[in-house]
Amino acid sequence: MKNMAARTKPHAADSHDLIRVHGARENNLKDISVELPKRRLTVFTGVSGSGKSSLVFATIAADSQRMINETYSAFVQGFMPTLARPDVDVLEGLTTAIIVDQQRMGSDPRSTVGTATDTGAMLRILFSRLGKPHVGSPQAFSFNVASISGAGAVTIERAGQKVKERRSFSITGGMCPRCEGRGSVTDIDLAQLYDDSKSLSEGPFSIPGYSMDGWMGRIFIGSGFFDPDKPIRKYTKRELQDLLYKEPTKIKVDNINLTYEGLIPKIQKSILSKDVDALQPHVRAFVERAVVFTVCPECAGTRLSAEARSSKVKGISIAEACAMQISDLAGWVRGLKEPSVAPLLKSLGETLDSFVEIGLGYLSLDRPAGTLSGGEAQRTKMIRHLGSSLTDVTYVFDEPTIGLHPHDIQRMNDLLLRLRDKGNTVLVVEHKPETIAIADHVVDLGPGAGSGGGTVCFEGTVAGLRKSGTLTGRHLDDRASLKEKVRTPDGVLEVRGADAHNLRNVDVDIPLGVLTVLTGVAGSGKSSLVRGSVTGLDGVVSVDQTPIRGSRRSNPATYTGLLEPIRKAFAKANGVKPALFSANSEGACPNCNGNGVIYTDLAMMAGVATVCEVCEGKRFDASVLEYHFGGRDISEVLAMSVIEAEEFFGGGDAHTPAAHAILKRLADVGIGYIRLGQPLTTLSGGERQRLKLATQMADKGNVYVLDEPTTGLHLADVENLLGLLDRLVDSGRSVIVIEHHQAVMAHADWIIDLGPGAGHDGGRIVFEGTPADLVAGRKTLTAEHLAAYVGK
Repeated sequence: MKNMAARTKPHAADSHDLIRVHGARENNLKDISVELPKRRLTVFTGVSGSGKSSLVFATIAADSQRMINETYSAFVQGFMPTLARPDVDVLEGLTTAIIVDQQRMGSDPRSTVGTATDTGAMLRILFSRLGKPHVGSPQAFSFNVASISGAGAVTIERAGQKVKERRSFSITGGMCPRCEGRGSVTDIDLAQLYDDSKSLSEGPFSIPGYSMDGWMGRIFIGSGFFDPDKPIRKYTKRELQDLLYKEPTKIKVDNINLTYEGLIPKIQKSILSKDVDALQPHVRAFVERAVVFTVCPECAGTRLSAEARSSKVKGISIAEACAMQISDLAGWVRGLKEPSVAPLLKSLGETLDSFVEIGLGYLSLDRPAGTLSGGEAQRTKMIRHLGSSLTDVTYVFDEPTIGLHPHDIQRMNDLLLRLRDKGNTVLVVEHKPETIAIADHVVDLGPGAGSGGGTVCFEGTVAGLRKSGTLTGRHLDDRASLKEKVRTPDGVLEVRGADAHNLRNVDVDIPLGVLTVLTGVAGSGKSSLVRGSVTGLDGVVSVDQTPIRGSRRSNPATYTGLLEPIRKAFAKANGVKPALFSANSEGACPNCNGNGVIYTDLAMMAGVATVCEVCEGKRFDASVLEYHFGGRDISEVLAMSVIEAEEFFGGGDAHTPAAHAILKRLADVGIGYIRLGQPLTTLSGGERQRLKLATQMADKGNVYVLDEPTTGLHLADVENLLGLLDRLVDSGRSVIVIEHHQAVMAHADWIIDLGPGAGHDGGRIVFEGTPADLVAGRKTLTAEHLAAYVGK
């Protein structure tokens, strides 16, 4: 009997089946405690800004990563990002966290889907082994490796004697020598760089930052290569060559050692080597004006050298393999029967099949990584985890259904459940009811956003959530109904012969003056149609999903331009300079330089941020805080929420129409709870996109193009978004929305459905008409899902 009792008694190691969080206070979390079951699927819900990411990413996942990093030696930790301990009392039962977030993949022009996953490397090995003719090692097929060779004398010591020997070396790379592996070459319009009727002393350059009053003027005029009073059009051939192309040359100006370099190489290094989207707006405008990117004539955009393209396996070169749709490439790889590389073919085939399984079979390996949407990037990162033999780890997902058609959401749900069933803990931040429905455990945060959130409103099962009466529970079964009456268009935007990416010579009339929704499965050609034929036209304002960039010094007030009228109002009321009311300029606290906190770097250990003792986190010099406007100082104004500030600047002594107009737009897009001075780095993905939308609503456009505006929106907020879209249309604008959310489809006046599939199975218009006609016909995937949604 004793033996029986011993056998039935659970082992102590099996008792650790919970992740316990006690006293979490990151960002807006209010000292919350939760217990999450291990080896189960837990979904975190709540309005945008309620604290979901703060709990899941900034607390649980961050501490797991920090503790793993601490297992490395101090030397290795010195090369890793330093992570501070989250603001939490107790974290127990953590396992290794693997984070699969929505961060866009690096937009380096050299990064492709192939290089960002293991597929490119495996394909290069395959061609180096089987390619005929044989051209070299795997690096001979890499467009990031240049071919170089050299020779020279080396001194080596042999038997106590120093001996000189001649040595030579060569590296065979696959980089196209003309475009240096970028696939495109730049052609610079010289007329956009300078006015050749002016001399250097008259300031001829129209390049951002090239003023003759600053260092550039000192370098060009002090170089001695040119007559500063001679117009550029009268330069000799040699002088023009020096102005445009001269290699870096040491010069001395006013006893200071400087380097002179020609305009073209200088611009290429300082501006053109960077991602265009990451540049400041005025620099980006200059690049778009002055630089033409054309497909490299030597490699035809494949980025590869002629030698790399000449080597073939079964009549296919590596360039052609990378250009194939991944679903087709998977079939080609399965057809290769070569015992010498069988393990490689098996691994490559499984990885390519994972792309297809996860709904990305329409991509190609040569697709630049920077062009992937947030949802595509997240699913691409998932590829490496699907076949992983790791178990008992914690997978953390940030809205994995973003960018997915309802048809694809079921497939994503199956993948999440498969990860769980392998014995892993899966934590998912999500708004879509289809994914909330499969949860084993739900944690609902709220009740509101920002300072109105940060508490646990419900913890338990999905059935319990429905009965709980929380905001999420009440809206979980919300269903928008089809409109009884749709608006009549007042014109059309004609698109003819659209053939970008996978589009099949599409002709379509997009109605104007109404709410038009473009839909279709991921990869069907929606974004290609809009980007290739609509955005860029006069009067079109595009709000896409590219993330807004900003340091911890940036905040909603600086990003939207709101700080400008506020500073001017303070300056006018107090008779001083506007620059005093900027924490990034003259008004900054001298102790913390306007940061509000002092950052102490502790090398390989986590850095420490302490509130500045002088300004007490207010960021401004004490003398600036003596100036008031409407009874408040500048730090008190920046501490206000958008709603409070809208009331403050809307009337009374502080009436400021320019500021009030911006604040009204911020409130309209549903972020009335965020503080004006809140660092952009603390905003969630959905909040950032709506901040961007509010900013671009100010543009005087006739046509608004929105790319999945429901991203990061809670079920309860979708209704507010529909109201905003209606207000835009009713004010005389045309609104075109790329969207998968059935509530937005149901609310549309006109639907254009692309498909029927993704990649080369898509690219066609499969339906255009009213939502009611789409549901009645039930001829497309979208029609089936929309009919089920509205209960028809």
